[in-house]
Amino acid sequence: MKLFPIPTGNLKLDGGAMFGVVPKVIWGKSYPGDENNLCNWSMRCLLIVDGDRKILIDCGIGDKQSEKFFSNYYLNGDDTLEKSLASHGFTMDDITDVILTHLHFDHAGGAVRWNAGRTDYDVAFKNATYHTSRQQWEWATSPNNREKASFLKENILPIREKGRLELFEGDTELFPNVKVRIFNGHTDGQVIPFIRYKDKTVVFMADLLPSAAHIPLPWVMSYDTRPLITLKEKESFMAEAAENGYVLFLEHDLYRECCTVEATEKGIRLKESFPLEEV
Repeated sequence: MKLFPIPTGNLKLDGGAMFGVVPKVIWGKSYPGDENNLCNWSMRCLLIVDGDRKILIDCGIGDKQSEKFFSNYYLNGDDTLEKSLASHGFTMDDITDVILTHLHFDHAGGAVRWNAGRTDYDVAFKNATYHTSRQQWEWATSPNNREKASFLKENILPIREKGRLELFEGDTELFPNVKVRIFNGHTDGQVIPFIRYKDKTVVFMADLLPSAAHIPLPWVMSYDTRPLITLKEKESFMAEAAENGYVLFLEHDLYRECCTVEATEKGIRLKESFPLEEV
C-alpha cells in the first residue's frame, strides 16, 4: 500500500466561522487571517494505492459552479485534482473507488463534472464506485435550512443517477486495512477513514479536525450542526489518538499536512507536525 496527498487548491473562509466561539485575538495566534478575517484553507485529498485498487478520499470543490459562486470563496493556489493525480502517475480514470467523507461542496464538488457538451452532468471518475454513509446521503438529499447551501444537488444526485453510489451504515471495514467510522457533530453521518499503513494508523480527519489549530476541545467550527456532539466526539477521539499514536492527516490545514497529538496537563495538544512522506 502507498499513500499520496492530493492537493486540489485552496479556499478562504471566515475565521469566526471556522473557530466558533474562540475570539480572534486567540485563534489569530494559531492560524493567520487577513484584514477581512479570512483564513486560507487547503482542500487536501488522499489517494490510497493498494494493488489494483486506487481509492481517493474526498475530491475537492470541482470546477462546474458559476464564477459568482466561486468568487465567494476566493479560490487560490496552482493545484488541481487532475494535476496532483498526474504528479504521481495517475489519471482520473485510474480511480476505482471514491470515499466521500460528507457531501459539502468543498469535499464532494469534484465528484461530478459537466459532460463534453455541458448539457448534463456525469461522474468525474468513470470507473469508480462512490462510497458514503447512508446517514449522510439521506441528510444531504433532504437538507435542513442551515446546511442547504453546502449541499448542492448537482454535486450529489448524478452519482446515484449514474448508478455509481454505494451506501454503508455505521462503522465498517470498506476495504482491507481501510476502516470507516461515523461522526455526527459536524454533519450527520460524517465518514472518518482509518488506514493501516506501515504499522501505523493514518486517520483522514475531514471536518472532525479541520486543522491542527482545532486540537483544543472547545475550538469547534460554527459550521458544525451539533457542536456539543462534536465536543464529545473530539474528546473521545483525541484521547484515543494520543494513546495510540495515530497520524492525523489534515484536509484543510494549509500549513501542516499531518500531525500527532499527546496528553498534557492542559489536555490533548499538538505533539509534532510533518508531511505524509515522513510516515
